Amino acid sequence: MNKLFLLLLTFSFFGIPCIGQKASQPKIEQVFLDEKDMTKNCYTILYPTKLPYTGYLFLLPGFGETAAAVLEQTDLPNKLALNGILTIIPTLQDGVLSLGSDRLSQQTLDKIVKDVRSKHQLIDQKFYVGGFSIGGSCAIKYAENAVIKPTAVFAIDPPLDFERFYNSAKRDIRLSKEGEANPENIYMIERLEKETGGNPSTHLAEYYKISAYSFSDTTQTEIKKLSNSPLRIYTEPDINWWLQERGADFTSINASTCSAMINELNRLGNQNATLQITENKGYRKPDNRRHPHSWSIVDNDELIQWLLQQK
Repeated sequence: MNKLFLLLLTFSFFGIPCIGQKASQPKIEQVFLDEKDMTKNCYTILYPTKLPYTGYLFLLPGFGETAAAVLEQTDLPNKLALNGILTIIPTLQDGVLSLGSDRLSQQTLDKIVKDVRSKHQLIDQKFYVGGFSIGGSCAIKYAENAVIKPTAVFAIDPPLDFERFYNSAKRDIRLSKEGEANPENIYMIERLEKETGGNPSTHLAEYYKISAYSFSDTTQTEIKKLSNSPLRIYTEPDINWWLQERGADFTSINASTCSAMINELNRLGNQNATLQITENKGYRKPDNRRHPHSWSIVDNDELIQWLLQQK
């Protein structure tokens, strides 16, 4: 199963489009923390076309996504750079298969953040972090524990609660016909058990540690750290599509815990934590096929304006 996933999800890091030197397009560069290994511990950086920068943003890909795939799916990185925001797309310790919220991924992200800050002397600049899917979970988890808190955070349909994710994956396998279970669910169960040392029944505390939000954690340990942080979570809960195309229901999709996290943050007093619900915006390139779990659910221009307004 792991070999299958590697075959399905690993992409070439050398497929980043060549961007010309037109004034309307940002310069793109790849930086490797270890020149001997170009599959991980690196980042793609998009430079604004003029100084001074209006801030810098770390944009985390979804599971299995390279920087090249991100640039194909969304024009958000280009638009950020054209609005003066230095934009960095990291690739973490486990390459495209990084879980994002685990300790090793978080340590790698912190190392990349420090590398960028040092090289570009980013002092007193607005600092943003965001991402898609597991990349969004990674962004929120980083914001929760960062010594220097981001100015603002956003996540696009992130799987926040890995206890919920694990139990939902188990249920999907149980409900599936023999041999027809979603291979992603099989892989993620194995991966979560490896990262935590077991299942939620035996290692619940470990699931709390790697989750940006945990529905069953009545102490609200992680999300209390975001009580004063501007946060947006985007989701497109097209339940009919999920039922018809994936055999999934509300208990299976990320919208349930996305809404729960925002609700709890609002009740904790954070009125700048909002849920952005979209409709019929989720489509994936290059063939423009319908999928509500997509980068395209975000209104990029409106998001950028929101980011720039935060203090």
